[in-house]
Amino acid sequence: MTDPLDFANKRVLVIGGSSGIGNGIAQGFRARGAEVHVTGTRPDEGDYLEAEDSDFTGLIYHQLDVTDRNAVSDLPDAMLEPHVLIQCQGTVRYGREEFGRKGWDDVIDVNLNSVMDVARAFHAALADTGGSMIIISSVAAFQAAMGNPAYAASKAGAASMVKSLGEAWARDGIRVNGIAPGLVPTKLTTVTTENPERREGVLKSIPLRRMGTPEDMAGAALFLSSPLSSYMTGQTLVVDGGLTLS
Repeated sequence: MTDPLDFANKRVLVIGGSSGIGNGIAQGFRARGAEVHVTGTRPDEGDYLEAEDSDFTGLIYHQLDVTDRNAVSDLPDAMLEPHVLIQCQGTVRYGREEFGRKGWDDVIDVNLNSVMDVARAFHAALADTGGSMIIISSVAAFQAAMGNPAYAASKAGAASMVKSLGEAWARDGIRVNGIAPGLVPTKLTTVTTENPERREGVLKSIPLRRMGTPEDMAGAALFLSSPLSSYMTGQTLVVDGGLTLS
């Protein structure tokens, strides 16, 4: 029997796969036999190895600044057509910076505008491969984020984009789905995960009593990219340990 989670002879591109959730997802696909390409903003992967807990074993790295809209449109020329496209780029601004115009614009540009830019750039390639796209949003898409209006709005927009593109691109043979992670320790969540009081407060509100991991998100991404989910499109899976149940 063929393993539905065997990605041998498949090509996967993870935007933002240089660290955190994206890196975990990239390694999940590599472990299942895929040829995996990742992007990051730094000149090469070596710049991440000292600064962050990233694993580039078996991955092919491309530098990409998603705020450079020309660079995004040129990326398809730098690699072959992917069978799976994962969009995991993201940023946040703390200290109420998102209430200001620059903070708002910076977050929306990365978390929302670039997602559509990348989707647009790879539409033809995904249609050629009969591929799928997964957009990583956040549980913040579905609840208030008092100090981060741009982050919450951008993630809500990303989840809505999954629905719209899922419907629009089905006719092209492309499935579009999403993942909304709960609390996962990454460089964006250190304000909570490295603050003992905040961390314990959040853990008490998670029924499974633990934070998520990049590997948890990789499992969801593998499922959504596999034949096991062949009748799913336009859906965002909430992977949060039960955080949003109450």
